[in-house]
Amino acid sequence: MSECCKSTVNMNAVKQSACGCEDQKSTPLHDNRKLPVAIIGGGPVGLAAAANLIAKGESFVLFEAASQVAGNIQQWSHVRLFSPWQYNIDKAAKKLLEVHGWKAPIDTTLPTGDDLVKQYLDPLSKLPQIKPYVHYDSKVVAVGRKGINKLKTAGRDTLPFVLYVDKDGKRIAYEAKAVIDASGTWSSPNPANSEGIWTEDELALNNKITYSIPDVLGNQREQYANKKVLVVGSGHSAINALLDLERLQEQEPSTGIVWIIRKPKVEDVYGGKESDSLQERGALGIRLQRLVESGKVAVQTAFNIQSFTNDEGHITVIGKKNGETLRIEGIDEIISNTGSRPDLSFLREIRIDIDSALESVNVLGPLIDPNVHSCGTVRPHGERELRQPETNFYIVGSKSYGRAPTFLMATGYEQVRSIVAALSGDWESATNIELDLPETGVCSVDLQNYCESGTSNNSVATKSKCCC
Repeated sequence: MSECCKSTVNMNAVKQSACGCEDQKSTPLHDNRKLPVAIIGGGPVGLAAAANLIAKGESFVLFEAASQVAGNIQQWSHVRLFSPWQYNIDKAAKKLLEVHGWKAPIDTTLPTGDDLVKQYLDPLSKLPQIKPYVHYDSKVVAVGRKGINKLKTAGRDTLPFVLYVDKDGKRIAYEAKAVIDASGTWSSPNPANSEGIWTEDELALNNKITYSIPDVLGNQREQYANKKVLVVGSGHSAINALLDLERLQEQEPSTGIVWIIRKPKVEDVYGGKESDSLQERGALGIRLQRLVESGKVAVQTAFNIQSFTNDEGHITVIGKKNGETLRIEGIDEIISNTGSRPDLSFLREIRIDIDSALESVNVLGPLIDPNVHSCGTVRPHGERELRQPETNFYIVGSKSYGRAPTFLMATGYEQVRSIVAALSGDWESATNIELDLPETGVCSVDLQNYCESGTSNNSVATKSKCCC
């Protein structure tokens, strides 16, 4: 065997196939217990998984596609979270940091994305127990079982996982005894088109449509100042964009704001307001209502985008409203905040159970379906609910919610705590789920209409289950 094949990462457990090691026919049977747990994603939930694995004495290797920790959060670093620090720090991570002299921020203060990275995630990633096992600029492009494809069942659970990772222009194979996919959904935005399909006319406007929360008051100010800006979406990202544009409009009065939502009533977007136990989340709804009532933003409700045209830089948006075709003309820039979807493409050789509508972990579907639930309240869940047909493979964090927009970091922290407990054999801890989430004040479940509609699939509650 070559010296290259002998090279290892993370307690001599991870082997690199770039050396040609996969061609060694006489490779002995693997002892999976000596392999690490592979974590995909270096955001809050991925790093929390690492901290919990350390607490249980388990080895790990973590792959982050960006060149730095929490690459997705870095893209919205200027945005202030609506949840205070007390909900944003994982317990195992906190204990690990405090051993090294770290002081936690004040529980009740609200961090920005930049604060979250600089004050918490970056220090966590640089701890000596974590830093050597984190690989940046490392994009996982495929996950499978060593030596077999998805169809093979016999002996499948005894084989190690193989993760193929693109790094430094090479594709390298790493082995693991378990995989925790915490890659999130931020990098896979939904199109603005109401059908959820990427069309040629929308793709042609890639330099005019932003699918994130742009820093309109900072380094992207010139892009939006004194322009007619269209915001698409009704979630917190869209609300933040609208409120930032309002402030820009105060400074640059020629800035125009148009807002498109698919909901029939704008009041449906305001949320819990004063009743929300997260004060900042409630404040967003209050500020949004004032903006709408001021007349500074032109609102189109029940508007479903069908297509776009571009005439010398001025965009026309064509859509349907109550069956009639409408055109919104003269748009200079578009901010599309219509949510995200999970990237499942690299999991083609893994046996996973996904909700057909939400693309969430299947068991979570009826708990978080926005067709039924008006908020993010979900009963505590852990390893049992997140368990996949592929033994020791888990989808966690916002990706576990699929297209549902109601995920909170604290949910992900409890998910990985339970999963790590199970992987380490501590089943009592794995099944003892405790999760205290703040409510919006307007949580409701429209089971009657939902059941009467006859909606059903492999995961959602059917008439016999939800109308009793």
